[in-house]
Amino acid sequence: MLVATGTLPATDAGALAGRVVPVLLFVVGITVVAELAAEAGVFDLVSHAFARVARGRVPLLWALVVVLAVLSTAFLSLDTTAVLVTPVVVVLARQVGIPPIPFAMATVWLANTASLLLPVSNLTNLLAAGLLDRDAPGFLALAWAPALVGVVLPVLVLSVRYRRILAGSFTPLPREHSRDRVLLVAASVVVAALVPLLVSGVPVEYPALAAAVVLIALFVVRRRSALAWSMAPWFPVLVAGGLFVVVATMHARGLADAVTAWAGGGTSAGDLVRLAATGAVAANGIDNLPAYLVLEPAAAGDPTRLVALLIGVNLGPLVTPWASLAALLWHERLASLGVGVRWRSYSLAGLGLVVVLVPLAALALAITAD
Repeated sequence: MLVATGTLPATDAGALAGRVVPVLLFVVGITVVAELAAEAGVFDLVSHAFARVARGRVPLLWALVVVLAVLSTAFLSLDTTAVLVTPVVVVLARQVGIPPIPFAMATVWLANTASLLLPVSNLTNLLAAGLLDRDAPGFLALAWAPALVGVVLPVLVLSVRYRRILAGSFTPLPREHSRDRVLLVAASVVVAALVPLLVSGVPVEYPALAAAVVLIALFVVRRRSALAWSMAPWFPVLVAGGLFVVVATMHARGLADAVTAWAGGGTSAGDLVRLAATGAVAANGIDNLPAYLVLEPAAAGDPTRLVALLIGVNLGPLVTPWASLAALLWHERLASLGVGVRWRSYSLAGLGLVVVLVPLAALALAITAD
């Protein structure tokens, strides 16, 4: 209606489509890849391999789970970690006799805080990468310091908070046997080939969609019953598309000017902390995606300020349940597994982390920025 009535001018709508359609195509492609890889047993294979490598030592298993969550977030996006890695590590923890809460908290925290590593890690990064005009190595060269803070500090907090659970030993798992080895090997090869393509500089929607098509073809031949329209994230894509249009309309009509004024200007340490904090507050208030879009004009003229905004909207959404879609998806998966996490305790723990994490990450950016 906003487009049809001209409330959002046609030229603005066309420019918006040019930016967001490739991003949304990537989301569809990578989600289908992640769902089918999980169905083929790729994630289960990795988790069982981790359990064998840990050789009954809980601290080493914890370190391997952290690595899995970080790599999944970095290369396959935060929603993949929240939706698919969460049940894998929860089931793994139960199988080896460890309370699953530390592993569950690691997946939701790192799904957000490790999503500053690469453009493909978060939808907000893909939008910012277009303005930064940088490939994956260039993006990481600018964001590596706050990204490192975003990984290390949450892991340290969780390691201290759950130190009693994460000590000791466990009985190693027996070797897992796939029910379709051909499908497992083929899916593993596709995922392994996809990862370097996502950081090669090729527009990420192309390899993601190509990998999705290859996996769909494999499942048509090997396990057609596993294919379903529900694998694609239709609802999140529609919601994201709607948010894009609404926020673009706000900007076109000058309605977002008052919000962006709070973000200030400049690239001093104080300015970057202010912008990151504004992004974090906005993300917890209205969700991280619209928060980024609303505040983007306040940062678009400078790469350092753009990364500071990403710090706020990526690392900050750990307080309210609606701050990121990943948190809601994570909680839904935990509920289906019978793992109870109260939103009150989740919010208090997240608040305690965010008030330290976001300023530290912004300061790390200020110190290392060109």
